[in-house]
Amino acid sequence: MAQTGQKKRPDGVTARVRFVMIGLVLAMSVLVVRLWDLQVVHWFDYAQMAEYNRLRPERLKAPRGTIYGPDESIVLADNRSACDLVIVPAECRPMEIDAVIEKLDELVGIDEAALRRKIEESKSRPYRQVVAKQDVSRNDLMRVEEFAYALPGVFPVARPQRRYVYGDTAGQILGYLGEVGEDELGKYKLGDLIGRSGLEQVYESAMRGTDGQLVVSVYRTDRRPQLRTDALGRAYVGVDSYGRQLEQEFRVDPEAGGSIFTTLDIGLQARCEEILEDARAIGAIAVLNADTGAVLTLASTPGYDPSVFVTHGRARDREEALVGKLKPMRSRAYQEAYPPASVFKVMLAVAALEEGVIDENTTHYCPGRFRLDGVNQVWRCWKSSGHGNISVVDALAFSCDVFFYNVGLALGVDRINEWAAKFGLGRPTGIDLPHEVSGLIPSRDWWDQVRRPQYPDEPWEWRWYPGKTVNLAIGQGEATTTPLQNAMMMAAVINGGRRPRPFVNMSLGPELSEDFIGDRTIDLVHRGMRKCVDKDRSPPTGTGKAAKIPGMIILGKTGTAQIVSRKQLIKYGKDENNIPYFLRDHAWFVAGVLDREPRIAVSVLVEHGLHGSSAAAPLAKLVIEYFYASRQPPAALQVAQEGGAR
Repeated sequence: MAQTGQKKRPDGVTARVRFVMIGLVLAMSVLVVRLWDLQVVHWFDYAQMAEYNRLRPERLKAPRGTIYGPDESIVLADNRSACDLVIVPAECRPMEIDAVIEKLDELVGIDEAALRRKIEESKSRPYRQVVAKQDVSRNDLMRVEEFAYALPGVFPVARPQRRYVYGDTAGQILGYLGEVGEDELGKYKLGDLIGRSGLEQVYESAMRGTDGQLVVSVYRTDRRPQLRTDALGRAYVGVDSYGRQLEQEFRVDPEAGGSIFTTLDIGLQARCEEILEDARAIGAIAVLNADTGAVLTLASTPGYDPSVFVTHGRARDREEALVGKLKPMRSRAYQEAYPPASVFKVMLAVAALEEGVIDENTTHYCPGRFRLDGVNQVWRCWKSSGHGNISVVDALAFSCDVFFYNVGLALGVDRINEWAAKFGLGRPTGIDLPHEVSGLIPSRDWWDQVRRPQYPDEPWEWRWYPGKTVNLAIGQGEATTTPLQNAMMMAAVINGGRRPRPFVNMSLGPELSEDFIGDRTIDLVHRGMRKCVDKDRSPPTGTGKAAKIPGMIILGKTGTAQIVSRKQLIKYGKDENNIPYFLRDHAWFVAGVLDREPRIAVSVLVEHGLHGSSAAAPLAKLVIEYFYASRQPPAALQVAQEGGAR
């Protein structure tokens, strides 16, 4: 049958078509709006993100600055090229990693368990370089290169490593490097090494340098480019996972840190450490240029080698340095304080002469003992038979305790404290080295502040009694000073009355106080200290005769610092060798040279050495002999002596 008209659409089709068309229009509108947002409104943000995906920055570490002696011919600390073996796990097939680790252990000896653990920890970053062994030798490197075919993903990376040229010589002065902690990550980056002591710490910012940056293009975003180095340590990047060479987009080379020149006489430093070691002495020797304060030596034994903190595989040495019983990382020259004993009498003699308490002709009778009125206690002189009537020159030469008991009482504790401050005793010297201890010279106010809180209901405990001044007069009781402070005191006596500030960095230059000692006082003290050393005169000879060097004008003063009272030692008898080591007295000797250039001030401390005359004075003689006779000091050590001595 013939059709008579068009086929009739089902009901609702038109509505559904209209609904689909509206939906398409809305979808296209959303797409257009989103494209507008991406390509117009936020195009810059997304362009940056795309650029960040394409580029990867690599940090180029800056080498630290060099630490020199007085000139560039003497290098104390610099950088050497160290070679590390690294492995990139993603460049090995999973079944190859175990074989590679075993082969590495066979060739160069590694800690397999530690390497497997580090590889496991880096699973989320398979293209990260994992260090297999640090600071490999040339022989190890040659073996690895020979078997490169069996070590996929293993390659060497060169880096700068701190080198301390003289090992443990001057180690406490130079300091060491340590890795940054979590609380320092805002300023430094993970794994950075920074100065932790000595010059490395004080001049960290100056010697650190400025890191560089290498930016490369990345063809695939599932890996990070591997920064490698050539044999000279120059950075370059490898290829991507398809073997395509990565392109260098931007590079800023690192800037090495600034160098510093020091006043240290490394030959003298080594000799002083050797002198202490040969004497089997635990102690310190400080030597200053008396006219400028330039530090020539700060020797301390035992010492340590800073290299142990930047060299792989020296864990036992690091542990010994950090927790050793004898504290090898602390310099006894300026980081430990001791009772100054009779070397304190040098300052006391100057104070008494300048204050008018005594003069050249003042004498005190020494019967070998001393008593205070109304006090049931006896203070003895080291010479039990006494020195008889004695004046200041002979009191210094023969170290008469009774003479200085009287002088100390006449001065009083507060004037003693004031004059000690003028010499820099019991206070930081201002040396450009960290963690200096101040020591202590007591005063009435200090005693009151200490005792009042301890004994709030016993006011008699707050008082400073005359007997304490008697002890203080010979450098005992609460008084403590450092070998460096005593060297500074001697420098002021030698140069005519100006206290120098000790310094190690030559750029600081001399800084001296105003002249605070009169010419007549200087002359009398020089006479007494010269007589202390001079053994050519008729008996009795001075206590420092062991430091005498024929043909040289040497000033000296001995000291013997008590650790415990004499009553506690009676049970060990008259033989001092029976006294336990840690109960024996400390031995001091301070010295200076007047007739040579540069004039030097020397301070020697021997812990538990018993007597300054026998344990410390001979060491000072060896120091002075070496400095003037065995060598000629470098000309650069002659720091400009602005405002020199009279």
